Amino acid sequence: MNWDIAIKDFTNYMRLERGMSPNTIAAYKRDLKKLRQNLEEDKPNPLKVELNDLQGLISTLAEEGIGAKSQARLISALRTFYKYLLFEDLITIDPTEMLESPKVGRKLPDFLSLKEVEKIIDAVDMSKDEGHRNRAIMETLYGCGLRVSELTNLRISDLFFKESIIRVTGKGDKERLVPINKLAQKHIDIYREEVRVHQTVARGHEDFVFLNRRGKQLTRAMIFHIVKTLTASAGIRKSVSPHTFRHSFATHLVEGGADLRAVQEMLGHESITTTEIYTHLDQTYLRETLLEFHPRAHG
Repeated sequence: MNWDIAIKDFTNYMRLERGMSPNTIAAYKRDLKKLRQNLEEDKPNPLKVELNDLQGLISTLAEEGIGAKSQARLISALRTFYKYLLFEDLITIDPTEMLESPKVGRKLPDFLSLKEVEKIIDAVDMSKDEGHRNRAIMETLYGCGLRVSELTNLRISDLFFKESIIRVTGKGDKERLVPINKLAQKHIDIYREEVRVHQTVARGHEDFVFLNRRGKQLTRAMIFHIVKTLTASAGIRKSVSPHTFRHSFATHLVEGGADLRAVQEMLGHESITTTEIYTHLDQTYLRETLLEFHPRAHG
């Protein structure tokens, strides 16, 4: 079974057997298309989707700032869809049974030390075909502090290497210019000139920087998988996702004394209060340093 058939049959089930409203059906269809967009590359058959696939998707969306209500509705759509597949005897195990909503709250995000970032990036296997691509992805994630969707949507026409900037399309289709360092530029150039140039690119995907083996734009789920695999290879035991590199980018800038407004602009935060969370991280770092080194810190 493929995604198109599964979603079509489920839509008929919602309308004819459950008598759901057109608005509910439309919302569920949107959420299932989001699921398909993220998982189809690795799981072309929706019947083969497992719990960890769904957890990865929910975590990625949560870290990208998708609101609690949207997350809850997505999980509700997934549960209804897989209960339908179970009811129709198309699957024997419901992958949503153990699926939990991420805890919502304004907590300090996890971040990596510079040494940990370097260990993860160095874990890229450059002997493999996708090595140059993955190295360029990791350098860009950390070097520019991008959201996952901003990375997957990055286009060749967005690269202005002479000026050392890239154009990024963020939330609400708002564009911003972000500085890009020479190391990230170098690895993007190597990937484009030594790997990407030999690929057959799918129609409509010619301008995307990062492509999968079939010459199509990478999915967010694939970026998540790359980061998880490299983190494990590097022996880092923290829970690391693509968004962790964005947090690390911002934290390292603030710790280094960067102007908060400049960091806000680079991250594409609408409000400075969102960026201020990194000052809390910085204050924690400063407090720990004071307690450790100040001669009168311990009374």
